Amino acid sequence: MNTLIRAVRPWGQALSDVLITDGKITGVEPHDPTRAAGDATVVEGRGRLLVPSFSDVHVHLDSTRIGLPFREHTGGPGVWTMMMNDRQNWRNAEVPLQERVNNTLGRMIAHGTTRVRSYAQIDVDCRLERFDAVMAAKEQFKGQADVDIIAFPQAGLLLEDGTVPLMDQALKAGANVMGGIDPCSLDRDPARHLDIVFGLAEKYQVPIDIHLHEPGELGVFSTDLVIERTRALGMQGKVTMSHAYQLGSVSEATTRRLIDEFAELDISMASVAPGSAGVAGQLPIPLLAEAGVRMGLGEDGQRDYWSPYGNTDMLDRAWQLAFTHGFRKDELIEHCLAIATVGGASILDPSATRLKGTAHRPGVQIGDPAELVLLDGETVASAVMDRG
Repeated sequence: MNTLIRAVRPWGQALSDVLITDGKITGVEPHDPTRAAGDATVVEGRGRLLVPSFSDVHVHLDSTRIGLPFREHTGGPGVWTMMMNDRQNWRNAEVPLQERVNNTLGRMIAHGTTRVRSYAQIDVDCRLERFDAVMAAKEQFKGQADVDIIAFPQAGLLLEDGTVPLMDQALKAGANVMGGIDPCSLDRDPARHLDIVFGLAEKYQVPIDIHLHEPGELGVFSTDLVIERTRALGMQGKVTMSHAYQLGSVSEATTRRLIDEFAELDISMASVAPGSAGVAGQLPIPLLAEAGVRMGLGEDGQRDYWSPYGNTDMLDRAWQLAFTHGFRKDELIEHCLAIATVGGASILDPSATRLKGTAHRPGVQIGDPAELVLLDGETVASAVMDRG
């Protein structure tokens, strides 16, 4: 099966015709208005930008309220308080959970996202109900998006009896990433928490995603424990630090050390482009890119019981990443889009093409998977700014 995308600009470069055969890019030639399509299906690019499709590597499909009436935010400060607010409200939405999850994933796909890593909250309250909803959505949309599911202990692993066996059940039932969260500040027993996380990951041979909100030195302490276990257990390339927005707040020497160790152990990072105080303490994106640390982007919760933000559009989130970091140079703004596309893809598949610095623009060459999006815009940077 052949498709010819005519008159497009890959990553904003020269006008080209792109041939796709059996899901792969097999030709990129200068645009020729007289080019015969043969048996190929023709897609008219009309001069638009051609970029890789989006990868949302940090989303909570199981808590979404996308498409529902806007509600007053009732959450309080802190992870536990916010979690309890969610626990008290998530069953009472205007439509059933499965419909909410399916609707949100469908909208994400419509906005050009074809790769997803979603959390599925597992605790003694919801048990596997939320996990089952995400699994069902994954199955329904399997021809349109690849979905990884994180078995996620939002309420910690140790605070409520029965959580760990439920995590084991979810992994046995098809969750393909093991989650952890705030080993010190939530469970208050980081060694035991991480022993369970890494132990279940080893048992089921799945990667790990650590949800880290901890500030400053505390966050660095937890991260050093993750680094220690990654090295000792040979988990290189299988660990992602999500959020982790205070790891760059301690000192320049600590920042450099963490980036070097992430690069050495191939530990990746997933950001949701947090605002306010979160930005100042983050590990710098240009230094992460220079070191070759894999980085992806996600929408986090979307108009849920945690936050009123989020709209299923990763182009909008790429703008937010650029905005919250104060990027003005075109190369850095474009790099935010690269993070939202190819960067995230390399987290989900460590063997995929990786970004090599802030100027690297892969994903639209011969041999690449034909997972592509057309965007309006004079340049890639302008497409991010316009978010149209």
